[in-house]
Amino acid sequence: MPQLPATPYPAEVRARLDADAKEVLARYPGSRSALLPLLHLVQSEEGFVSRTGVAFCAETLDLTTAEVTAVATFYSMYRRRAGGDYQVGVCTNTLCAVMGGDAIFDTLKEHLGVGNNETTDDGKVTLEHIECNAACDFAPVVMVNWEFFDNQTPQSATRLVDDLIAGRTVEPTRGAPICSYKDTARILAGFPDERPGAVEATGGAGPASLVGLKLAKGEALPKARVVSPRAGQPEGARPQDGQPHDPSPSEHLSSHAHPSPDHRPSTSPSGTPNISPQTSASDPEHPAGPAAEEGE
Repeated sequence: MPQLPATPYPAEVRARLDADAKEVLARYPGSRSALLPLLHLVQSEEGFVSRTGVAFCAETLDLTTAEVTAVATFYSMYRRRAGGDYQVGVCTNTLCAVMGGDAIFDTLKEHLGVGNNETTDDGKVTLEHIECNAACDFAPVVMVNWEFFDNQTPQSATRLVDDLIAGRTVEPTRGAPICSYKDTARILAGFPDERPGAVEATGGAGPASLVGLKLAKGEALPKARVVSPRAGQPEGARPQDGQPHDPSPSEHLSSHAHPSPDHRPSTSPSGTPNISPQTSASDPEHPAGPAAEEGE
């Protein structure tokens, strides 16, 4: 059935959004370019992009609601329905899944009593799986309102969501302390984060990323070496079918192996022991993951 026109914003809300939109539009030579930040702006008002928000963006930019909706439904950072104060995204793409992302996601679903893209009854947490957080050298990675929590385990991720629900201050591995989803949306719209120290909070790339950058530039790497996939066998050799063997540090459980929630590989890909996090974020003593010589 055809829907009725979207309900307009209350007068005081519309006046405030008009003033903010004017500031956003002033940044761009063409008004259409302001659509993405305007979608974040209306999302900061209601916590999602409603039909009212779509109509506001269309009217402000002289677009059709169909044009605005096409953009809002294309990008996953725009919600189309109400969600929680904290968007908790668990990367379940290949590397994070192999390193424990699947176990983290399954543990959080059971712990929170929700499924993918569902929100807890108290309205605090919306859980979702993410295809890639673009932080593979910190795998497995969890994001809260787009801030990174690196080197997670089912236990540390459970503590993380418990801290969020309890209203405790939560600081990511890299970036500013977590704020609400609406506040995050306003920052993404291009308005300043006025919290003390928030702008200065940052983080650098991990060792694996920096090695890859140097390789891409053709720079020589000290102590670079190639590790055989299995100790004691020539490169490329495979065990006989059905023949058991002791897994090397470079081997990990498949994402289809259904690791138990408390599973954590005893060693990292570099062969160094993993350190279990002591807080809801990753271990502050090992923020970039297992230490290794550059190039290894």
